[in-house]
Amino acid sequence: MVQVVDPQKPGTHLQVNGITLHCIEAGPKDGPLVILLHGFPEFWWAWRYQIEPLSRAGYRVLVPDQRGYNLSDKPEGRSAYDLDTLARDVIGLSDALGYGACSLVGHDWGGLVAWWAASRHPDRIERLVAINAPHPAIAGAYMRRHPSQILRSSYIGFFQLPYLPEALFSAGDYQTLKRALRRTSRTGTFSEQDLAEYERAWSRPGALTSMLNWYRALPLRPPHRSSGRLPMPVLAIWGMQDRFLEFGLCEQSLALCAHARAIPLHQATHWVHLEEAETVNGALLDCLKT
Repeated sequence: MVQVVDPQKPGTHLQVNGITLHCIEAGPKDGPLVILLHGFPEFWWAWRYQIEPLSRAGYRVLVPDQRGYNLSDKPEGRSAYDLDTLARDVIGLSDALGYGACSLVGHDWGGLVAWWAASRHPDRIERLVAINAPHPAIAGAYMRRHPSQILRSSYIGFFQLPYLPEALFSAGDYQTLKRALRRTSRTGTFSEQDLAEYERAWSRPGALTSMLNWYRALPLRPPHRSSGRLPMPVLAIWGMQDRFLEFGLCEQSLALCAHARAIPLHQATHWVHLEEAETVNGALLDCLKT
């Protein structure tokens, strides 16, 4: 049984890229640095099944609440959440701990940030693991060729509207968000206690708008300037029952890499890091040590 980290575990605060990020740290201070990046609408606790196995294996594990989430700063305006800024946050975390390079593991939006950081700062990223997250550079072109993905991604347009998403999601103690997590995951993935912890994070002043500003900043996405294929080892882990993202996005993302492979998990959904924690943890440890 995978050990679960206490959601009230004390954290630290790091000054990064002009803001303060709340982070959970684990593992030896001199171990190789691994940064775990959560997606929407989670927070650092998304990695509750991964933190202890990685730290026991000797890695220094850093798990931030990304900007706008939970206990981290929530700068105003969508321009504060463009991909270049989010990638600089990641590099700033590595700098704050005194590391010249680190490995990244990202799920959902955290995976997009990990891809972007690896593309913008390839000399700073030793290994990359993307979990149900495509490279941002291929998503638009893929959707234009695959109308089925446009349908799966239709919620993104709604998320970019002003005010209305906040009103819908916060109504009735965040019931819409809670139902969405349960509807798109395997039965039992999110317990009542889990959802209570998420609600605590969503309820923090300014959090919901800041979380949605990640989507509102998408039209501001800077161009992808490719200098060749990504040189670091890349692993994609993909829950094949994902209701949001097709596996073709994974395949086209890996085509941008020099050394890449995919692990499709056929019974898992978008929330594969929670549903198949032991399998995911084994794959992470295998990727990080090779």
